[in-house]
Amino acid sequence: MFDLEGIRSAFDAALKAPGALQYSTSEGDPRLRDEIARRYTAGGLPTEASDLIVTTGSQQGLGLISTALIDPGDTVLVEEPCYLAALQTFALAGARVIGVPYVDDELDLDALEQLAAEHRPRFFYSVPTFQNPTGRTHDVAARSGIADIARRRGFRIVEDEPYRELRYSGDPLPSLAEYAPEHVISLGSFSKVIAPGLRIGWVRATPDIRPSITIAKQAADLHTSTVDQAAAAHYLASGRSDSALARIREAYAARRDAMLDALPDALPPGSAWNRPDGGMFVWARLPEGFDAAESLSGALSNDVAYVPGLSFYSGTPDPRTLRLSFTTYAPARITAGLSRLGASWGTGR
Repeated sequence: MFDLEGIRSAFDAALKAPGALQYSTSEGDPRLRDEIARRYTAGGLPTEASDLIVTTGSQQGLGLISTALIDPGDTVLVEEPCYLAALQTFALAGARVIGVPYVDDELDLDALEQLAAEHRPRFFYSVPTFQNPTGRTHDVAARSGIADIARRRGFRIVEDEPYRELRYSGDPLPSLAEYAPEHVISLGSFSKVIAPGLRIGWVRATPDIRPSITIAKQAADLHTSTVDQAAAAHYLASGRSDSALARIREAYAARRDAMLDALPDALPPGSAWNRPDGGMFVWARLPEGFDAAESLSGALSNDVAYVPGLSFYSGTPDPRTLRLSFTTYAPARITAGLSRLGASWGTGR
């Protein structure tokens, strides 16, 4: 799915420019920041290049925010379940991580309010669009509610949006930063829409925290790869990214649909799963009496795999949950893999 021709041309153009192999500024390539700001603004969130700090993947952005905001013993609220690497990053910074539960597929806003009042968190971490691991998306009411609670309780929101552009159905939703701009730090990445090997992400930071994140970036690695940033800027300016993204969306939508069509026969009777409008994942829950981690050995014996859900919980995990990814393989292979999964439940339960 990579646009090899376009990316190769972008690197050729980048290498012809003066300074492409030199040191650069910690905040990032000005042309790349301009392009990212333009994309935010076109999507409804007015953004200046000066609002942005380019990072070595959005994962580094999480680390920089943790360095700037977390002291050992501070509380961080997260969605339950949550992106595993975020849990690891916050724990490494010494944070006390507390999960905010869902009720069905909706974040429990009353619980968020109560936990915020009780623990005075440094921030609430959210992947609001096509979340990893669940594929869930906060609707307009939830986004507005989260922002309202953050304003009233005085905590920040860290909005992680690596999957935002991978939408296959439904209408785009406003950024959380549109509801509470003074409270929201946003993360973005080109890993899912251009190539993960570029390792280019960014932090859209509020003015009060931007200097601290910049210092943390300087201490971490001085700056993200100069030539990779320049190539990404050329690629975005070329206009090829839009057609490449359209091709990715079309392919991933077909793969999602293939998975959803095959799941009724692939999971044990009584299982439940969601139907995400985009992203990379379907979240499933097995019937009473099943344990997804214990059942994995049976799936592996049939040459198919999934990720048990227990790793994604900050608190007590639900052992019946699992994550299924649909983006790597073509529809026919997904169908074959789920057929193997369906035959495995008696061997690994």
